[in-house]
Amino acid sequence: MLSVLINAYACSPGMGSEPGMAWNWCCALAQHCELHIITEGEFRGRIEAALPLLPHGRNMHFHYNPVPDKVRRMCWNQGDWRFYRHYRRWQESTYRIARDICGRERIDILHQLNMIGFREPGYLWKLARETGKPFVWGPIGGLKQFPVAYLRGAGWKMWLFNRVKNIVNVLQLKYGRRVGKAFGTASLLVSSIPDSYDMIKRHKGMESVIIPETGCFMGGGADGRPVGGGRGLRLLWVGKFDFRKQLGIAIRTLAAVKGMAGVELVVCGSGSGAQVEHYRRLAADLGVDGSIAWLGNVGNKEVMAEMRKSDLLFFTSVSDDTSTVVLEAVSCHLPVLCFDACGFGYVITGDVGVKVPLSNPAQSVSDFAGKIEYLYAHREALAEMSRNCRRRQEELSWGNKALQMVELYGKCLEAQKERPR
Repeated sequence: MLSVLINAYACSPGMGSEPGMAWNWCCALAQHCELHIITEGEFRGRIEAALPLLPHGRNMHFHYNPVPDKVRRMCWNQGDWRFYRHYRRWQESTYRIARDICGRERIDILHQLNMIGFREPGYLWKLARETGKPFVWGPIGGLKQFPVAYLRGAGWKMWLFNRVKNIVNVLQLKYGRRVGKAFGTASLLVSSIPDSYDMIKRHKGMESVIIPETGCFMGGGADGRPVGGGRGLRLLWVGKFDFRKQLGIAIRTLAAVKGMAGVELVVCGSGSGAQVEHYRRLAADLGVDGSIAWLGNVGNKEVMAEMRKSDLLFFTSVSDDTSTVVLEAVSCHLPVLCFDACGFGYVITGDVGVKVPLSNPAQSVSDFAGKIEYLYAHREALAEMSRNCRRRQEELSWGNKALQMVELYGKCLEAQKERPR
């Protein structure tokens, strides 16, 4: 059995986003490998409660490297650039922990798993240079460019931030010192989405394998459940009230179809006081506030329950990697309406959802409204997409991803044996 040392800053059972992504990867890989996982200590209680219940939990050995609460708050406050300084220090101390583990355990592979942002590759690449062990990096994310047409109507700060970020992404990828060393050392690069693959190929001249960072669970809802059932249409929107999630497009689309009886939008998520006020006022001004259920921040179980009651996940983000919520929808046999972009555009096929191209906000409202009108009138199309989710679940399952990764681990080791000494 292969022994893999994994760097996963955020890792926790029962969560989405980065913590859930790392946990699910590790649970799937533990069926084939012995894992030594270095993680931050925020979720230690959850991890240690869950491990004894897992069939392969004995193959998962956790090593904790906790940070102060104030650093955790910075991490949760996305956009707080102060976090990166602390995160780099965490990676430095994690390297020392990893070196100690390699000194007392048999380790075959070094894998930088998460956080997936390319800016911080950790230091396992340095350990790989010292030990000669293969270094695997990925899934790698954070390389997509924000589509500037969707900055129309944004304040000047948001406009400037995203414009500058697009430029900085390219500069850091091309010239970042540690980023360059990590790329140069890696035996295997894994891209989270096609955008990452394209950027790495274009600016580093290197190949990578595309494996979305998140995956599907099998089951999750009855195969071929009836959708629509002669009533209205229940649209579900899930996410933070973050500008890139474009909740405004969903609200304007609802206004564009408000002549259709029984169309409702259920919103799971929240934001700052100003963001909540902005979107509530927009809904009121457009005359659709009565057709929106504002559920606020709810837990993952509650979101999944809402998915099982809904007809369509309405995902309006213009700048994400794959997004856990999209894969959760497929797991729940819930068809998806989204942009043909980023990682969700890659995983949502015409069999399980409907996509519109990136264009501009006004055109997108029109495009989304047209798709909703079609699905409202063609309920069997929704039912067929729901049935098709079973097959897509299998293709995107955590088990399949783990098998793919283990095969790639083996190729790395074979390539290492063939290198001249």
